[in-house]
Amino acid sequence: MYVQLKTGFDIDKGPAWIAWVRFTKSWRTAYVHGRTLRRVTGTAYANHDANFYDVDTGEAFWLSGPKRDRTDGRYSSEQPAVDEDARQAYEAFLAGAALPGREHG
Repeated sequence: MYVQLKTGFDIDKGPAWIAWVRFTKSWRTAYVHGRTLRRVTGTAYANHDANFYDVDTGEAFWLSGPKRDRTDGRYSSEQPAVDEDARQAYEAFLAGAALPGREHG
């Protein structure tokens, strides 16, 4: 997954990572880099251009599937850091392979 920290940075200039993210069955909670992220609902966090927030710190995050053309950050050409444990799967994805778990659609 593409993960970007939004809090404290101008538009899409926060640090970003390609990382493995674990979701609950409902997809309302995500776990990445030791953080518990909850999906944005209602208006409390909706104005921060984010779709998840850290339940402990309140920091806003954007999570999405990676893009093959590497245009993950909408207003920035900054490339995300790639977690070492996700590197092989990410490079295969960039070369045309399906995302893990999406091999059959």
